Amino acid sequence: MVHRVAVIGAGPSGLTSIKACLEEGMEPTCFESSDDMGGLWKFKEVSEPNRASIYRSLTINISKEMMCYSDFPIPSDYPNYMHHSKILNYFRMYADHFKLLKYIRFQTLVKSVRKAPDYSRTGRWEVLTEKKDGHEERHVFDAVICCSGHYTYPNLPLKDFPGIETFEGKYLHSWDYKGPEDMYGKRVVVIGIGNSGGDIAVETSRVAEQVYMSTRRGAWVIRQVSDNGLPVDMKYNTRFVHILFQLFPINFFNWFGEKKLNAMYDHTMYALKPKHRLFSQIPVINDDLPMKILSGAVIIKPNVKEICGCTVVFDDGSTVEKVDTIVFATGYNYDFPYLPKKAMYKSGHRVGLYKHVFPPTLEHPTLAVVGFIHALGAIMPQAEMQARWVTRVFKGHKKLPSSQSMIKAVEKDTRNIEKSYIVSKLTPLQVDFVSYMDEIAGDIGVRPSLLWLFFTDYPLFKRVFWGPVTAYQYRLMGPGKWEGARRAIFTQFDRMYQPLKTRKLEPEQPSTARRLVKMSLTVMAGGAAIYYFHTRNPDVIPTLLSNMRPQRV
Repeated sequence: MVHRVAVIGAGPSGLTSIKACLEEGMEPTCFESSDDMGGLWKFKEVSEPNRASIYRSLTINISKEMMCYSDFPIPSDYPNYMHHSKILNYFRMYADHFKLLKYIRFQTLVKSVRKAPDYSRTGRWEVLTEKKDGHEERHVFDAVICCSGHYTYPNLPLKDFPGIETFEGKYLHSWDYKGPEDMYGKRVVVIGIGNSGGDIAVETSRVAEQVYMSTRRGAWVIRQVSDNGLPVDMKYNTRFVHILFQLFPINFFNWFGEKKLNAMYDHTMYALKPKHRLFSQIPVINDDLPMKILSGAVIIKPNVKEICGCTVVFDDGSTVEKVDTIVFATGYNYDFPYLPKKAMYKSGHRVGLYKHVFPPTLEHPTLAVVGFIHALGAIMPQAEMQARWVTRVFKGHKKLPSSQSMIKAVEKDTRNIEKSYIVSKLTPLQVDFVSYMDEIAGDIGVRPSLLWLFFTDYPLFKRVFWGPVTAYQYRLMGPGKWEGARRAIFTQFDRMYQPLKTRKLEPEQPSTARRLVKMSLTVMAGGAAIYYFHTRNPDVIPTLLSNMRPQRV
């Protein structure tokens, strides 16, 4: 029976894992190497080795209603797209509300996790930790949850850039970037067109002499602000849209989405058009980049061929001279250095985890990875769903399939991922947000039943079906049901609108003239339709009218 659980990391995944353990009556101990919670979202002026790092201006590209935990809405006065400082405040409020802090041991590094001597009988693990003063301590736990994330080890592929050793300026990885202070009046090349590369190119272009952005594949760029000013994820991440994706070929949505994006800014004209289709890879989310390209502050270039002193040569033969700074926004490697090498199963480019959580080859299901997932959606609700499932498995409420069955499922997932998405060593996995959330929710028993809601609570059904797939939906029923979930769904747009109500405006009253115009247009359109129909079917309308006359005896 699992009772004592080690949680490695006190970031978003670690916090929700602690809470999930407590909900199942287990005793968690969380080890956090830094002096504060928040993981990635804890900003530090100097990047620390083996820790995620962010820049000073970072604002999340997922709206607050789509990123919050399922039973703790973000305050209504918080902006929809939050600065990292507000996200960290939210995590602190979450930890304080659910009394999680007393379970976290700060400034404690996990050096190794090994099978305990009695593992074959008990499934227990031995965890070696080190305090800031160098003092080491051994612990034995019934189970372990790894929440160390995958933005920790920057990928700096210098060998792919011949001549980098001759570069006379400064180069750095985006992991080390904190702000544009050192870029004033300089010529900057940003290599990589992910979300970090886009943010850094836009920010540095405000102070640099010129910014060049080098990309090997190109990218689709979408806006955070969608139709009518709504956050794009609240507009389109709905169950209705998800069902349409299941009914129609993906090429139709690729065509439709690309057409809509190109209507805003032609990706070919802006030199952004990638080699892949829209839904084959998570797009870049950046409202400012197209304007920076249009104003000439950012110039898009192909892949770097070589570097000669202060000159950068690109694949098309063009060059940029007198380059002062190169920023490598080239992604991250992933690793779990504290785990035994044999604990992880390799499948394609990725770590082969059953449903992206459990290593399939272990004798006992007492080791899990939470938060190691990649989708067009926030990590917080996905990690929370994983943690709820993990603790149910630890407690014995849910059983995993046999090792052989899990390996087959992992290999099938790998084939499906490689078929549907562009994957590589740096981006080895991607899942559909709604499909994955529903799959894990089904294993727990918390997936909302649309048919049941349709017959028992139609107003709620409409909001669940047509509205955004917020995490509250997974607290409506089943284990961990939250009484406030229904109200949270009904008020989610109120919380979205609240921070925008900064200037009182009188509601616009429809005028008599406007009503008359609408009525006239309706009559004209109706008359035109009748005339069009009558000219092509001249006998139908007289026949209908004659049939409507009262018959005489």
